[in-house]
Amino acid sequence: MTGTVTSNKMTKALVVTVYTTKLHPIYKKRFKNKKKFVARCADSSTFRIGQEVNLLPSRPLSKTIRWVVE
Repeated sequence: MTGTVTSNKMTKALVVTVYTTKLHPIYKKRFKNKKKFVARCADSSTFRIGQEVNLLPSRPLSKTIRWVVE
């Protein structure tokens, strides 16, 4: 899964926003859907806001962290 870094204020985690496009089942119009994920990384200062990153699923590391930055 590929997303954009939204926040890098945590020391070992990033907030990554993933945009997907979906098709409305009745009206057939495309619309954007946005979801935020918290992902673990070694050092968040190496990533900048707006940078594209790949996410890999992992075991639950905390209450909200279920992903790891590749």
